[in-house]
Amino acid sequence: MKILMITDIHSNPDKIYSYLDNNSVDEIIITGDVTEFGPEKLFVDILNKFSEYANVHALFGNCDPKNSSKLIDESKATNIHDNISNIGDIKLIGFGGSNPTPFDTPNEYTDEFLYESLSKYSDELTTDSFTILVTHAPPLDTNSDKIASGAHVGSRAVRKIIEETQPTLNVCGHVHESIGQDTIGNTVVVNPGDANTGHACIIELSQEDIENKKVNIELIEI
Repeated sequence: MKILMITDIHSNPDKIYSYLDNNSVDEIIITGDVTEFGPEKLFVDILNKFSEYANVHALFGNCDPKNSSKLIDESKATNIHDNISNIGDIKLIGFGGSNPTPFDTPNEYTDEFLYESLSKYSDELTTDSFTILVTHAPPLDTNSDKIASGAHVGSRAVRKIIEETQPTLNVCGHVHESIGQDTIGNTVVVNPGDANTGHACIIELSQEDIENKKVNIELIEI
């Protein structure tokens, strides 16, 4: 199984479309900031276009329209915000938006709210199955949340829920320049960087990988 994971499209999906025109994938996970503050029609159109290539599992970022969860429901994508979805034997648990930023963007939440919201899925995240926690915000103090100054700006809540539940994988975004992988306990964390400039992640999994909770990741630049 080949999964394309992208984030932070910011209204410019053309490089990813070009990749998909020449490379087939089985599933697509989008972790938010599909648009640069809308408009709503573009948000839906981008999700629908990606759905022409493969099944799409999506949530919204802090820079997407305020009503993005409703818009995902109206699109051809599967809404994984505050929801559980499945890719075969893989379980996806998602939550969109971000912890507070200095920019007062549309979808920001306190870490207290994020933790409370994610805690509802603790049982699903701690199962023996292959689980992917899909968040827009990266966990704090990792290779996925460092801005240019070197400061870490990720979510304490996302980190805490990962420490407590140990999902197999956390895919995130939000911090464009913090491209990379990390681990929190047994959980692999990956931020591929912004799709707007052609960054993405390929996750390739055999049935044996899924059964053994083995993660195979390739960070790519198109």
